[in-house]
Amino acid sequence: MKHVFELVSEDIHAWIRGWYIYIEKKLHHFGIRFEAQKSILVEILIARRGTYQRPFLHFSLGVLFVVGVMSAPILASSTTANTSDFTPPSAVLTSLDMAEYGVQTEISQKPRDQVISYEVQKGDTLSTIAEKFGVSVDTIKWANDIRSDNLRIGQEVKIPPVTGVVHKVREGENIYTIAKKYKTDAQKIVNFPFNEFSDLDTFALQIGQTLIVPDGVIAEAPAIIAPAPPVIVGGTGQFQWPTNGLITQYPIWYHMAVDIANSSAPGIAASDKGTVVLVQYLRYGYGQHVMIDHGNGFTTLYGHMSNIYVNVGDVVSRGQVIGRMGSTGRSSGIHLHFEIRKNGVTINPLPMLK
Repeated sequence: MKHVFELVSEDIHAWIRGWYIYIEKKLHHFGIRFEAQKSILVEILIARRGTYQRPFLHFSLGVLFVVGVMSAPILASSTTANTSDFTPPSAVLTSLDMAEYGVQTEISQKPRDQVISYEVQKGDTLSTIAEKFGVSVDTIKWANDIRSDNLRIGQEVKIPPVTGVVHKVREGENIYTIAKKYKTDAQKIVNFPFNEFSDLDTFALQIGQTLIVPDGVIAEAPAIIAPAPPVIVGGTGQFQWPTNGLITQYPIWYHMAVDIANSSAPGIAASDKGTVVLVQYLRYGYGQHVMIDHGNGFTTLYGHMSNIYVNVGDVVSRGQVIGRMGSTGRSSGIHLHFEIRKNGVTINPLPMLK
């Protein structure tokens, strides 16, 4: 009886193996025929793309599943590589001491685009925290409604991304009313790159959105007036003030320029002798603006002008009027956006102005 069971078992095994070999050969022949005829199928699908997309996807996944099930044992049995002496790459990497080669990971300092939370540590003061994050002490006080200079360990304080005020927009407010409220200029709100507007042409705001008001203050801040530029003919290698008015924004990492506002829209003078290399009339960005190459690695840019009196290639003298102040491009009011660039890199213009 035991011998009979063994014979039956062998027959069943041989039967299953026979079906396995048969199906394998059929699939192999089917694959060859499919490769030969697939171009026709592709042409049909391209002609009727979209109609057969879902059925074809289901059919393809089914075929892949069957092929995978049938071919897995074959692939496993055909693998003859001896992996006993194989060392995985991770083992090699973990044994490599990068310090021996002087390689270190440096975390780049990226500008912050929003308010973050900071937990007060032992020894922290408002001034040390302000210095750590590059903002003013008043900025931290206003953001957290702190009345005194005392902090407690573990206290959570909000840190705005720049010196100024964090404001939640209310019904009826716009960039002009908000700027007036915090004794700053609307252009500073527009210049902050992470402030969002529902309409970039009108700088419309949404009720409830958080707005960063750079250099905004709750107390009175004295205004500083830029001196009127003298009209001097000839280059001196020094830069003069290009116009007169109220300095509404000083240089900061996201706006390395000086904004000078004057509602009377005075003329704009070349800050030094040079050649006009760019004149553009845009409805966005710098608006109507001019760039002058001073021939010593320095170039100056005059943005948001209402009128331009020069052309590309013109040689201008120091103090020569090249246009008129305006409010074109990404501008909230009449002002001049003035930049000085050295070898193509925008630098702080204030130390250069005389």
